[in-house]
Amino acid sequence: MMTWSSNSLKGLWFIFPMFLVAAFVVITNPQGSIWLSTSNQYIETLNNGSSTTENQKDETQNVTKSSTAPKRYSKLEKLEAGLAKSRAAILRENKSWNINQTEEDDQYIPHGPMYLNATAFHRSYLEMEKKFKVYVYNEGEPPVYHFGPCKHTYAIEGYFIQAMEVSKFRTEDPNKAHVYFLPLSVTMLTQFIYVVDSHEWGLMKNTAMDYVNVISQKYPYWNRSLGADHFMLACHDWGPEISFAIPHLYKNSIRALCNANTSEKFNPTKDVSIPEIHLPLGTTKGLLGGPPPSDRPVLVFFAGGLHGPIRPILLQHWKNSTDEDVQIHKYLPKGVSYYDMIRKSKYCICPSGYEVASPRMVEGLYMGCVPVLIKDNYVNPFSDVLNWDTFAITVPVKDIVNLKKILLDIPQEKYLEMQKRGIQMRRHFEVNSPPKRYDVFHMILHSIWLRRLNFRVHDEDEF
Repeated sequence: MMTWSSNSLKGLWFIFPMFLVAAFVVITNPQGSIWLSTSNQYIETLNNGSSTTENQKDETQNVTKSSTAPKRYSKLEKLEAGLAKSRAAILRENKSWNINQTEEDDQYIPHGPMYLNATAFHRSYLEMEKKFKVYVYNEGEPPVYHFGPCKHTYAIEGYFIQAMEVSKFRTEDPNKAHVYFLPLSVTMLTQFIYVVDSHEWGLMKNTAMDYVNVISQKYPYWNRSLGADHFMLACHDWGPEISFAIPHLYKNSIRALCNANTSEKFNPTKDVSIPEIHLPLGTTKGLLGGPPPSDRPVLVFFAGGLHGPIRPILLQHWKNSTDEDVQIHKYLPKGVSYYDMIRKSKYCICPSGYEVASPRMVEGLYMGCVPVLIKDNYVNPFSDVLNWDTFAITVPVKDIVNLKKILLDIPQEKYLEMQKRGIQMRRHFEVNSPPKRYDVFHMILHSIWLRRLNFRVHDEDEF
């Protein structure tokens, strides 16, 4: 079983399991035991609904008809066998993959250095489209459940919840599901349960805990895996803290979080980093596109208040700069458009605030401004498949003082390449209604799919 470094920000956590897990499957059970198994024969026998191999068939001809009938496999065992076949398919050598397609092609195939392994990602995505099923628990009433904001900094919560309600990936049969979605909006929890300025988290945590208690008593699925095949999604900064109220949710479940901070117990081996996307109008209308690099006179841009430990350092060094190339502001001058400034700039600063997530990163990709990430302990969204180093710059906090020099030292050819790649990667962060292939909804699901491929759930009576 492979071990992983939580300090790595290169996004390699799930590329290697994609290749290794077909040979060795990590198997856990509610009692906590773990074992490894090679599974090729297991896959075939479960797929055929029989445990009898060809050699065994020959042998059974010499046995009387009163012999014990072949074992009947459960729905869960067959479902797990299907996942094992997907792991093998992702691994399988196939030289027929066509990568000669344009970015406008509806049948887009991932290609290029922006992906850690474009072929493996494409195969995995196709397997997800063919097989992945999500059960959304029906319990709970809006606005806290089955609903979320769509015109908000945390709009991804509402968008994902509502898209999941009508998605082709949703199944009404929980026995056919690979994962189970807890349709709780932490943003709505803070708006309807939290008492403003009370600093009291108990009611919110109890609400989340009560929900898990309800579904665990009504259905067998939570207790069967101790939550390992369940997932929550939260963009609000308080999402991780709410999850801590439910030990198995925090320890076992897949948490899709904007606040993907490894110093705050984000675990990239099972959790999913999702982008924070600010949609003032509830859609991306007016947010996509920008001028070519030749029409971007500003080297680097940022505007934002003192929020967290990094921005004060940035503003201390650059706020009062008289250099027209470096536009760093606490507040924009009157009459100056924030989005216009992004479109005029070659690079856009994306620093952490009090939390690591920020919509600036996606805004840069939307408008053709190369993101400059200044964050500690942050796991970039979809970094299990995307190579962020090819379309974004990372600047350590200690090097903020050298910001202009760092950016000027980037050759023009490399900048143009990164800018073009960022525009190509934009498709993976776009919000569409209804969702489109490879957009942000599908990328979130794919990250969850990868993590589900990485473990196996057992029927309790197997032990």
